[in-house]
Amino acid sequence: MTGANLTLDIPADVIAAVKLPPREIEREFRKELALALYKRGTLSFGKARVLAHLSYWEFSELLGERQIARHYTQADLDEDILYALGD
Repeated sequence: MTGANLTLDIPADVIAAVKLPPREIEREFRKELALALYKRGTLSFGKARVLAHLSYWEFSELLGERQIARHYTQADLDEDILYALGD
């Protein structure tokens, strides 16, 4: 499958009602969508952080701030151990 884009059509009155500076709205919507999909288990950690435009550590910190449990499987642990060992 080649790259695909999704554009959300958010009504102007909804955007106007968001109590954020205009330059922050897209960033916050991306983070909120990423958090919601990750929490539901419909998006992996890696893909959620890409959607949110955050680094691994920034997304980890955001999950902690929002008290969203990290989905951590045995495969994740094995991968982290290999990474830590430099393999």
